[in-house]
Amino acid sequence: MAAPDALRALPSVDHVLLLAGGAIERFGRAEVTAAVREELARLRAAGGAGLEREAAAAAVAVAALDRLAARERSGLRPLFNLTGTVLHTNLGRAQLAEAAIEAATAAMREAVALEFDLESGGRGERDDHLRDLLRELTGAEDATVVNNNAAAVLIALNTLGEGREAIVSRGELIEIGGAFRMPDIMARAGVRLVEVGTTNRTHARDYRAALRPETGLLLKVHPSNYRIEGFTAEVPGAELAAIAHEAGVPLLNDLGSGTLVDLSAHGMAREPTVSEAVAEGADLVTFSGDKLLGGPQAGFILGRRDLIAAINRNPMKRALRVDKIRLAALEATLKLYRDPARLVDRLPTLRLLARPEPAIAAQARRLLPEVARRLPGGIAVAAAPCRSQIGSGALPLDTLPSHGLRLTAPAGRMLEALATALRALPRPVIGRLRDGALLLDLRCLEDEAGFLASLDGLPHGLA
Repeated sequence: MAAPDALRALPSVDHVLLLAGGAIERFGRAEVTAAVREELARLRAAGGAGLEREAAAAAVAVAALDRLAARERSGLRPLFNLTGTVLHTNLGRAQLAEAAIEAATAAMREAVALEFDLESGGRGERDDHLRDLLRELTGAEDATVVNNNAAAVLIALNTLGEGREAIVSRGELIEIGGAFRMPDIMARAGVRLVEVGTTNRTHARDYRAALRPETGLLLKVHPSNYRIEGFTAEVPGAELAAIAHEAGVPLLNDLGSGTLVDLSAHGMAREPTVSEAVAEGADLVTFSGDKLLGGPQAGFILGRRDLIAAINRNPMKRALRVDKIRLAALEATLKLYRDPARLVDRLPTLRLLARPEPAIAAQARRLLPEVARRLPGGIAVAAAPCRSQIGSGALPLDTLPSHGLRLTAPAGRMLEALATALRALPRPVIGRLRDGALLLDLRCLEDEAGFLASLDGLPHGLA
């Protein structure tokens, strides 16, 4: 069709709308009209659709519907995390337990006694929903919660040491995600950083030598996102607490990821637990809610009753507090820890981390033929051993034996195109490109049927 004829064959907006009744019912007339106009403008700029008027009208209606459906699709839609990183920061970290999901849903749907004392009928405190649970599970005198662990460290530093000095080992001045550095947090908290020791070795005498009347606190930071190995030395928490208390200043111990249970009991390397840090004498302990704890994003602060009270009086607390939805999910998550015998089965984070490698290998063998049948032509697939990692700064050097599907292609561009196609699925599949292959680590795959159904949406060929 010649260009002028092709342009004349383009349908009117009203003509297309007559064919788009279902779309109008779903998205509304204004949205559909705008999408139709956008599609017609695109075709007009391209010189027409190359179709007769009725066919062009149908094509525009379909394209407008696709445009609206893509716009409606959430960027936060569920996906399959086959990266091999269980607590993947970019993929939302911990998956919540069913009990936490149910509690959060109920809190979203109904009014709840967030800051209302049902016994007295007066005003209550939102921390009360977690305080007794945290004391029971950790042995701390008191506890409070803010919206993440960086906030917990920020408000604790500001409360204990604003305008004063905070002593910390040079080897513990960590950088966390997004180039967010501990010295920067300390500066924003209004404390002056005093570094002691060296990158690899810090001794008790280093802390003692740095103590002055201007000292506000000692800070210990668990290096959960890296390890220094070889000729190293650090001061244990109990000894550091003794030094702080001799000097009459508090010790703040930031555990980072934080765990309430001994991970070695589940086949992982040992991490210090929150209750151990409390028992060692730390005056305050901070840790995350959405990492090894397996709950929603939050930052916990536990320790001395007077210091927690001071933090709660800090004006920052209101700015950093959590809402009813997260409080409900946190309460339900913490309650799971009262039943250690069933914790692995009920807490997704621990269940995924504790999955035995033979079970994952059997899953890879079972899925291999089904996945191969759904892949575009030219892609080969094989079951292969691999290593998973915990992620989010927890146990950075320790990996877990796992198994996955190793996808290869004659040309590297095909693998990149396949990775793009997998990400574009209605429920995306995210693996990792490494060593000339696309690896789908199966450690976090529990919904096999849903995974295979997603793969049915792959194109038959790749550009």
